[in-house]
Amino acid sequence: MEPAPDRVDQVWRDLALAGEAAGARSIADLFRLEPDRLSQFTLEGAGIYLDLSKHPWSRSDHGLAIDLARAAGVEAARTRLFAGEAINTSEHRPALHMALRAPGDQAFHALGEPVSGEIQATRRRMGDLATAIRSGAHGGGNGQAYEAIVHIGIGGSDLGPRLVWEALRPLSPQIDLRFVANIDPSELSMALDGLNPARTLVVIVSKSFTTQETLINATAARSWLRAALGAGGDQQMIAVSAAPDLARAFGVPEDQVFGFRDWVGGRYSLWSAVGLSCAIALGPRVFEALLEGAAAMDAHFQSASLEANLPVQLALAHVFNRNALNRPVRAVVPYAQRLRLFPAFLQQLEMESNGKRVDKLGRPVRHLTAASVFGDAGTNGQHAFFQALHQGTDVVPVDILAVAEPMAAGEAAHTGLLANAVAQAEALMVGRSADRVRADLEQQGLSAAEVEALVPQRTFPGNRPSSFLILDCLSPERLGALIALYEHKVFVEGVLWGINSFDQWGVELGKRLASVVLPELEGAAAGDHDPSTADLIRRLKR
Repeated sequence: MEPAPDRVDQVWRDLALAGEAAGARSIADLFRLEPDRLSQFTLEGAGIYLDLSKHPWSRSDHGLAIDLARAAGVEAARTRLFAGEAINTSEHRPALHMALRAPGDQAFHALGEPVSGEIQATRRRMGDLATAIRSGAHGGGNGQAYEAIVHIGIGGSDLGPRLVWEALRPLSPQIDLRFVANIDPSELSMALDGLNPARTLVVIVSKSFTTQETLINATAARSWLRAALGAGGDQQMIAVSAAPDLARAFGVPEDQVFGFRDWVGGRYSLWSAVGLSCAIALGPRVFEALLEGAAAMDAHFQSASLEANLPVQLALAHVFNRNALNRPVRAVVPYAQRLRLFPAFLQQLEMESNGKRVDKLGRPVRHLTAASVFGDAGTNGQHAFFQALHQGTDVVPVDILAVAEPMAAGEAAHTGLLANAVAQAEALMVGRSADRVRADLEQQGLSAAEVEALVPQRTFPGNRPSSFLILDCLSPERLGALIALYEHKVFVEGVLWGINSFDQWGVELGKRLASVVLPELEGAAAGDHDPSTADLIRRLKR
């Protein structure tokens, strides 16, 4: 069904009215008023269980949200996405990252051009190289086997692979994988510390191969290799880029340049050759399993009804909080140390994709867009920002992630971790009333004055919403499905808000101005700046 603008406007108005009522109601009371609430608001797909019952929407509110998805044309937009149409309207490109992880028997087209054969060839080439490196057949200087990889990239060229490595790395890896993103030279220094240049592979990842931060770090790493190995150091560089000519001009051997198409957005590029470092360090089979998990979520997203569709339902819950209840911030708390980078990954995925103030036609948006995302691993976050979540003046919805099976030895500790995850979701919702606090304090024998002084401090308002996601295990398949779930959730939100989720012009301005400031810091004549900027340049000039 294509978008129905008049109907969309009406549903948005209805949702605003629903939000007024939802903000005043008790989530806990909804379980009493709606006996089948749990069955309605829980769903499963691609190995992930999702519980949205602790959100403030009622059955009728949820029906309005489904109406919005239909009226906004989510199903039609999904079809265009997978058909390889120019979903990225400002750059006239598809957003076909799903093709990168699809099974070999599926045929994808980008603007009508077949692309699956090329993708499968790249995957085979990645697998062959990863196997050769891990076996020692492809080595570094003097034929020595590689023992470390330094992956250089930034943004989407860094966060996805870094998250995957952190989540899946063995305790004693055959090949160590280190990441360099920040232009601050200390990160590169720390990454190279203790490494043997003759046994280190440098993987440079840049879609344009013009990104300032990446090129500065890559140039320094190249100098490190050449200082130890001479011109042969260039043989220990691999490049991944949509501009292979620039990578070759940098000095990367032609047979060690891996390309990908410009319709692969940076924050969606993990599934391409951008993931090569992980394919080598984890092994090609692990990387293929990651792709298989993401493809399983793609299949679910394509085939499941809106009511049973994990990305759609998660998007609707987030939009209800963001728009109907005007909640501009969301926390993401994975109760798994190996997923501690997931909030940072989502911060880029969601805020870069949907942090837009104009719609696809360049008009001011009519609805609030992306929430700010923050978070940390539980239980660490409980001792940091959970005070504000429980008793702060703002209501901050929370996504809580739990992994059912332990990821390391220590069954009792893992059970305690899960207990914290479940208890926090319950505590956020039910809170603790003043009467309950007063009774507990009186039972402790405190005086009446002490009781009355402490009751407000120890009262929890509750009624704080949360989504709860359970992975049965943290396997490559489940991690791939989890990442793809949020990718598609972001797409659905973009459709509802009428924005383009696949461009990121807001990233460009600061980078462009930095190229103006840089020569001035290096000694060039001062340009035309505001007084504050001119003073900062003067103070920091070398």
